Amino acid sequence: MTVREWELVGAPNARDLGGLVGADGRRVRAGRLLRTPALGRLTDEDLLVLGTIDPACVVDLRAPVEIAEAPPDRLTAGARVAHLPVHDPEHPVFTYVSALLLGHDLAAYDGLAREGTPAAMAAIYRWFVTGDAARRGFAGALRLAADPANLPLVFHCSAGKDRTGWLAVLLLTVLGVDEAAIRADYLRHNELTVSLREVLLEAMCRRRPELDPAAVGPVLEVRAEYLDAAYDEVTRVHGSFGAYLRDGLGMTDELVSAVRANLLE
Repeated sequence: MTVREWELVGAPNARDLGGLVGADGRRVRAGRLLRTPALGRLTDEDLLVLGTIDPACVVDLRAPVEIAEAPPDRLTAGARVAHLPVHDPEHPVFTYVSALLLGHDLAAYDGLAREGTPAAMAAIYRWFVTGDAARRGFAGALRLAADPANLPLVFHCSAGKDRTGWLAVLLLTVLGVDEAAIRADYLRHNELTVSLREVLLEAMCRRRPELDPAAVGPVLEVRAEYLDAAYDEVTRVHGSFGAYLRDGLGMTDELVSAVRANLLE
């Protein structure tokens, strides 16, 4: 059984990226690259499953405030953590989405509210490409994947869908995986979290009856339009994905070769 078939009760959208076809027809190695949500809700059984991969490094893309407010990650023995926060507390979209999820007054965000939550999410994805903290965090994660001492590598944010999703896009692009397969993995979050999203939405609306489910729903899912916003920003700013990896994230030919050597069969 490959890691791609695993199920983690406390991390329903966790998945191994092994098996995807990369450069020169070589497949991504199973059990070497695992994307997950935050690991604070893993069960004891989940830890046993995760222990079979024996992660060497866990990349945490959350900001310190997110880590402080969540259950502590449950980690296997020997896994070291690399905190690479992809977050900007001054960015109005981040604060808007946070206020929305917490049921706070949105009066200060009238403009964003009029544009709608999907537009706010698309703005976050564009920031993934250009934001200083985003570039630092994603570049740092790519460099970690270039060092075999950091493998197997687990990476996550809070929900394991947006920041984690874009990092998966970056890693798989570096590995030469076809864009259609990358997009399919990104969108797979929705099918893996149907029940979880229903529970979350019900709980949020119960706590905050004034909360509009139609506004919250787009924050809990992934959409092709979000991913397209990031791709479009890459093209707008850098002209091509290769130039973005090179000029925006510092991925030299040597680093690309190292990531492929480590993660392709």
